[in-house]
Amino acid sequence: MARNRLLRSLFATGGMTLLSRITGFVRDILLARLLGTTALADAFFVAFRIPNFLRRIFGEGAFSQAFVPVFAGYPHTEGPSRSAAQEFADSMAGSFALVLMGVSLIGVIAAPLLILILAPGFLHEPREYHAAVTLLRITFPYLFFISLVAMAGGMLNTRGRFAAAAFTPVLLNLTLIIAAGVIAPHTAAPVITVAWGVFAGGVLQLLFQLPFLHRQRLLPRLRLSFRHPGVRRVFQLMLPGLFGASVAQINLIVDTMLASFLATGSIAWLYYANRLLEFPLGVFGIALGTVILPHLSAKHAQASMAEFGHALDWALRWVAVIALPAAVALIVLSGPLVVTLFHYGHFNRFDAVMTAHALMAFAVGLPGFVLIKVLAPGYYARQDTKTPVKIGVVALIANIVFNAILIWPLAHVGLALATSLSGILNAVLLYRGLRRDGVYAPSAELARLLRRACAASLAMGAVLLRPAFEFAAFAQARAPLRLLWLSGWIAAGLLVYVTVMWAVGARLRMLRLA
Repeated sequence: MARNRLLRSLFATGGMTLLSRITGFVRDILLARLLGTTALADAFFVAFRIPNFLRRIFGEGAFSQAFVPVFAGYPHTEGPSRSAAQEFADSMAGSFALVLMGVSLIGVIAAPLLILILAPGFLHEPREYHAAVTLLRITFPYLFFISLVAMAGGMLNTRGRFAAAAFTPVLLNLTLIIAAGVIAPHTAAPVITVAWGVFAGGVLQLLFQLPFLHRQRLLPRLRLSFRHPGVRRVFQLMLPGLFGASVAQINLIVDTMLASFLATGSIAWLYYANRLLEFPLGVFGIALGTVILPHLSAKHAQASMAEFGHALDWALRWVAVIALPAAVALIVLSGPLVVTLFHYGHFNRFDAVMTAHALMAFAVGLPGFVLIKVLAPGYYARQDTKTPVKIGVVALIANIVFNAILIWPLAHVGLALATSLSGILNAVLLYRGLRRDGVYAPSAELARLLRRACAASLAMGAVLLRPAFEFAAFAQARAPLRLLWLSGWIAAGLLVYVTVMWAVGARLRMLRLA
């Protein structure tokens, strides 16, 4: 029964995240059409990236990875009196909200300094710099709302309710679709309208979660209590995790800083390429990490380390089957993908080529990025946040070194490739640590499945080489024909992959939780 629940949770989370990514693509298509890769586009993406970076630290990153294991340890009982879990949630929500309010206020006031630090290249373009400051002051409060959304999602996930939290990002996409596609084209400052869409999206996401919390009798009554043992434990676990859980985001910020010195459009090219990478990473990697953390936390609390290891092995088998072919497909189909989705309006063919090159470099690291989402919970579930921090420091230093080496010959593509290489290094070190601690040992089934997935992915990549060489034809075709061609080739590649996997002996039973 537990195995079926875990698999159902994975598909429910992945399905809702798929919907989020699809609406996210519509959002980005409209942004590309509206803003292109102009200086204002670069300014908006910097302003949007900063609160998003902090969101993944305060919300989905360090906070969630500290909060979920602690919350899972509190018993939740029904009845007129509030349970220990509800009391903890009250204290955590009130204390966390106060911290977030302070950080948001500082962010709004210090926006000029933040832009100066995180995009120093903008100083040479005063218009770009002032636009980024204005946009950041509008978007920064998004951090407050979305971090509380992450807390609400963690509570629901711990109770086995994954769908609502996974659906929530769709609301941000819908507000930005309305802002960029309906309202902004008729305003004097379209980019300002889009920034207010970000703010509205944060408010809407938080309001959406409240009925689900109420239904589970988990709706917090804000209470300021930093002395509550659970609150103190979360902040103790969170402090080292602030860095360890956000290495990938820090790498992106470093990339943004360096890209601000490159040609105009470099930040936008990296943004659009990263958005395409986020599709498989979000639909699968983040969904898998979201589902596995509460499960591992429960197994650790029950001192069931054998089942802990089995669950990690199950997750890694899914990584082998999904992440490898996704990486190959993104590398080979980068050109057709970018042209089909973004080559409209102010986003010209040169922008498409530059974005496609960045996507190829990002895709190299996709398996590593997904592995981090799966392997890091193996530490957080055991309330070990220090080891990922040490590993994150090594990965961050490696990223800076790779950036210094690759930026000169490859420009923005070198920044993307450096992020991929540091992500792979991060994953390798996390895996080695779990093996060293005796927490996990790979099964023979995983090794066999990995070999078969590699063979099938190569076969699929060979088939998809043909559309990769038809970039000009894709660029000249109308949007419906582009989409039809791309869909046909993706279906053909998927058919080849599944057929070869079956032919070499892979079966669905290999993906069941042992």
